[in-house]
Amino acid sequence: MFKHAQLESVKAWIGDPAHGALPLHARVQRAIRQLILDGVLEVGRPLPASRALAQSLEVSRDTVESAYSQLHAEGFIERRVGSGSYVSERALRLPRRGAPRQTGVDGRAALRLSQRGSAIFDSGGVRDFLAPRPFAPGVPETRSFPLQTWERLERQVLKEYGTLALLHSAPQGMEPLRRAIANYVSLERGAHATPERVLVLTSSQQALTLCAQVLLDAGDRIFIEDPVYHGARKAFDAAGLECVPVPMDTDGLQVEHLLETSKQPGMPPRAVFLTPSHQFPTGATLTLDRRLAIIEWARENQGWIIEDDYDSEFHYAGKPTACVQGLDPHERTIYIGTFTKSLFPGLRIGYMVLPPSLVAPMTVARTLLDGHSAPIPQLTLARFIEGGHFGAHVRTMRAVYAERRDVLARLVRQHLADFVEAHVPAGGMQMPCVFIREISERDAVESARRMGIDLLGLTALHASSRHKAGFLMGFAAHAPHELEIAIKKLAKLLHALCH
Repeated sequence: MFKHAQLESVKAWIGDPAHGALPLHARVQRAIRQLILDGVLEVGRPLPASRALAQSLEVSRDTVESAYSQLHAEGFIERRVGSGSYVSERALRLPRRGAPRQTGVDGRAALRLSQRGSAIFDSGGVRDFLAPRPFAPGVPETRSFPLQTWERLERQVLKEYGTLALLHSAPQGMEPLRRAIANYVSLERGAHATPERVLVLTSSQQALTLCAQVLLDAGDRIFIEDPVYHGARKAFDAAGLECVPVPMDTDGLQVEHLLETSKQPGMPPRAVFLTPSHQFPTGATLTLDRRLAIIEWARENQGWIIEDDYDSEFHYAGKPTACVQGLDPHERTIYIGTFTKSLFPGLRIGYMVLPPSLVAPMTVARTLLDGHSAPIPQLTLARFIEGGHFGAHVRTMRAVYAERRDVLARLVRQHLADFVEAHVPAGGMQMPCVFIREISERDAVESARRMGIDLLGLTALHASSRHKAGFLMGFAAHAPHELEIAIKKLAKLLHALCH
């Protein structure tokens, strides 16, 4: 028979509201199983007869019989005709909870990860700002998104495609969306794009991971901007690449530094990562002569240009510069775009425009990551673009974001001028601010987070130490009065850190 404490443990497990969704026989079975796993019921210990246990638990005998049958089927107990039920000898091989574990120097259980796995884990991954708190960078305004239009188009998709929309899509993406993307980037960004060259993905981060793994081998070198988008740096580090930082100035990446490094003895970098329209995080635009010089470098060295055009839709002074891919006649440029910032993060659709020779390799590699993108959002987005709704939404948000950028610049001058200097960008969704006083960047970012304000520190975005501390301030997702409230809170915080 069970001891009193063991019986009470079974009753407590059965009565726990957390287990209420389970059938009664399953609760009895799992409660007894847990006693065996914990070593409370030793090997060879006889279990109560089903009738006796049913009476003690105030359940039917059939309930206990069902529990015992399942325990027997799983190998936890043995049932002997005429003798009863016993804890199986196989329970000796079960791992005991609370058994000593090998631990690392920090007291945590020692992990045996691959070098790549350790690098990914140690990097912390890429942190998304899940809630649109001020001043999370890269977060768009979603409250004014035309949901009714989107819902209407989605209903049209379901009516036309029916249950076909519930199946897998092709790994390269649905043809209507690839056609819409090709037309859009050709018209608006000056790209050389056809539907056959477009690969639909879930994000630009997935595109960066594919580039790192398909184009380069572990140990290969890649030029990156300094400072650089942290998601790109972490994707390249995780793939075992050696990142070679190239300094920035007001005209973008300093190409002469790239060219000099390529001539040095040793293995030259095989690719360069660029955010030429609005450099992340400085906001600089790469000049035409430097774009042409990078294209020539790629031709001479058979290198790749990875162009991340993450928010080129939002340019506030004149027309945005044409993309590098559209200027490259040698087909050495991979163009990456996303709808996360131009529409809404939950859409989870990005894309690459690829040289023809890379379409098949990248598509096959994509099948190893997640196989395909969901068909219904793809087909809805295709109609949203082709119907002119995407262009209209971008034009509306461009005006909204330009106003919010100007408001934030004014508020920074008004309330934070004693602490930071703002670099007002010509486009994009965030504003870099550098400290002009001795303030701990880490303390400022962490203290702001506890106050409900999200800032992205600049230090982690630099590969060199030749920079000033500060932070990025996203302005797209908040109305002027919301920006003002947050700025005043931040001003009090910075004042406190200085005194």
